[in-house]
Amino acid sequence: MTDVEIIGASMTRFGKFPDSNIRTLAEEAVSGALADAGLTAQDVEMVFFANAVAGILTGQEMIRGQAALRHTGLLGLPMVNVENACASASTAFQLAVSAVASGSVEVAVAVGSEKLTHEDKAKSFAAIGTAVDLFEVDKLKAWTRTPQPVGAGSSGSPLPEEAEVEPEGNRSFFMDIYAANTRAYMERTGATREDFAQVAVKSHDHAALNPNAQYRTPVTVEEVLGSRMIADPLTLLMCSPIGDGAAAVVVCSAERAKRLENVDPVRVRSCILTSGTDRLLGELPSATRASQRAYEVAGIGPEEVDVIELHDAAAPAELMTYEEIGLCAPGDGPALLRSGETRLGGRRVVNPSGGLLSKGHPIGATGCGQLVELADQLRGRCGARQVEGARIALAENGGGFLGSDGAAMVVTVLSKD
Repeated sequence: MTDVEIIGASMTRFGKFPDSNIRTLAEEAVSGALADAGLTAQDVEMVFFANAVAGILTGQEMIRGQAALRHTGLLGLPMVNVENACASASTAFQLAVSAVASGSVEVAVAVGSEKLTHEDKAKSFAAIGTAVDLFEVDKLKAWTRTPQPVGAGSSGSPLPEEAEVEPEGNRSFFMDIYAANTRAYMERTGATREDFAQVAVKSHDHAALNPNAQYRTPVTVEEVLGSRMIADPLTLLMCSPIGDGAAAVVVCSAERAKRLENVDPVRVRSCILTSGTDRLLGELPSATRASQRAYEVAGIGPEEVDVIELHDAAAPAELMTYEEIGLCAPGDGPALLRSGETRLGGRRVVNPSGGLLSKGHPIGATGCGQLVELADQLRGRCGARQVEGARIALAENGGGFLGSDGAAMVVTVLSKD
């Protein structure tokens, strides 16, 4: 297999942009990534375009990539449209890496672009809510409000009778799923609402240093806990926002990279795509299965990772993911957060970009956005949020839910060597 490197990476700012669409956003990201690589569209051999909700919100089903990239100079190339919920862009990246690793092409581009905001926010929430198994959605909705056996895979405490919940249409159904998982996690580990608030505080502190972040104002624990309840125990500031944005990554063979001038390549050590399962008691979640395989292929252990971007669509998910990807033992997520190791200045910094909570979560672009941040971290380009001495990075990007398991999961390990 051919060694693969990232040679170009760029993203738009994430946020709410009423005058933009997936075409204008994608054009900006692609232009930036090609310039970073020192290439033109004529040097590219294959394109993978990711988007999750444009079909629902705009009616542009099928050929979304061909339409969005029409004026980028990439038309005429093999172009693959990719949709894998919130893991769409990381799946596009995995396909681009596979194309180069197989020797089929030397240069490929992965692009993620999303216009998630809509004048009727209920439509955005409804679109996000399709990233579950609609054949069994009634069972899933019942599960979020019903006690389940505590164990691997499907655990959830009942919704407290006194819990405040936003009416449907004012919240994403996904937050009901996260809330059910969170209540079970609190029972299992002793994690507190204050722990989750501290995740949000860390996220906003990091995002304040990121010019591409949607939210750049620090918040306090009191402000997080006092913000509007979405689905108990998740408050507004514990939930990732609706937003727009795009990101693009150029990958090429290591041999081709040697023939290029003024590139600063980042090595792709592994990129693993897997799917969720119905998970019987004792079976591992998709994030654990993907990360274990990613470490094996990369030839490293989790203790060697310096910087991580993980899928914190809700604040408690960060603590759960610490455990699922092996940063700490099961049940030790809150302790790892409290140790300060995952903050800027710590030994293993998590979400220096601000993560989904604060950098933003335009779902079809999120995976490539994570990789842009990590490539910049490994190349020492992140200014005030730079993780000093970062050599190995990991991205964990989940998409949708199959029961309580991530339906699509991509874990990527990068290094600077």
